[in-house]
Amino acid sequence: MSTRSCAVLFDIDGTLVDSTYHHALAWQRAFRVCEIVVPLYRIHRAVGMGGDKLVGQVAGDEVEDRLGDRLRSAWHEEYAALEAEVVPLPGAAELVHELATAGFRVALASSGEPDFASGAVASLGVEKDLACLTTSEDVDASKPDPDLVGETLSRLEGVTHAVLVGDTPYDVLAARRAGIACVGLLSGGYSEAELTEAGAVLVAGVPADLRHADWTELCVEVPRS
Repeated sequence: MSTRSCAVLFDIDGTLVDSTYHHALAWQRAFRVCEIVVPLYRIHRAVGMGGDKLVGQVAGDEVEDRLGDRLRSAWHEEYAALEAEVVPLPGAAELVHELATAGFRVALASSGEPDFASGAVASLGVEKDLACLTTSEDVDASKPDPDLVGETLSRLEGVTHAVLVGDTPYDVLAARRAGIACVGLLSGGYSEAELTEAGAVLVAGVPADLRHADWTELCVEVPRS
C-alpha cells in the first residue's frame, strides 16, 4: 500500500494546538455575558463539539433556541482575545511535516471556525504540508456527526485508506461513523479509558508521542459510498 493512497486527518484544537481550555474559558465568559452560569467542567466536557451543538449540550435546548446565536458571537469575541496565548502542542508541527514528507496525504478536519483554524495552521507553520483543511463552515453538522470527516475524505482524490487523530470522544465517534479509525490524544483532557471506550485504536499523550507510530498499519480502508 502506497503512502500516497493513505490519509492522516487531524483535528486541530487540543490535538495540534493546546487550546482546549482556552475554548472552555471563552465559552464560560460568553455564557456570563448572557447572564447564564455554567460550571467550567461541564463546558470542557463539550469542547470538541462544534458551537452548533455545544450550547444545547451544556445549557439546554431552551437556551440554544433563545440565545444560541448571541452566545456563539460572544464566544467568538472572547476566544479571539485569548488566541494569542495558544501554542502548538509538543511535536505537532514535526509530526505533520514528517507524515507529509513520507508521502502521506495530511488533512485537517476541525469543528472550529475557519479564522481560528487558519490561525492555528499559521502558528504551526505547516501550510505547505497540507492537502486540505475543512472546518465547521464546510458542513451542516459538527462532530460527533461524521459529516466533517466524510467531507474531508471526499476532497482527497485517490485516497483509499485513512485514520483520524483527535483528542475527544467526539472525534473518535465521528471517525467511527465515517468508517475509519481514530487515534486519541490525552492533550484534550479526556482519559485514556474514555477515548478507548469510544473506540480509539491507539491512545498517546501529545503529538510528539506519535512520531514513530506505524501509520500504514493505523490507516484503514475508506468505505466506498
